[in-house]
Amino acid sequence: MAFGDCWKNLSWFYRQYLLVTALYMLEPWERTVFNSLLVSVAGMAVYTGYVFMPQHIMAIMRYFEMVQSGGADL
Repeated sequence: MAFGDCWKNLSWFYRQYLLVTALYMLEPWERTVFNSLLVSVAGMAVYTGYVFMPQHIMAIMRYFEMVQSGGADL
């Protein structure tokens, strides 16, 4: 019963996604291409954020003197 409810909710969210983005007008292969591009761009954004955000956060914290710099200040 719980699996059926979960599947019903996921299918409702997917239909809402199709309606909001107007993807319901596309053919299935076009929808697949669009969703693939969307997932790859979102994946690259998450990966880039995961890799580079700690460096940027430490630079900002050093700029506002929230943490001590590890080496000699320039």
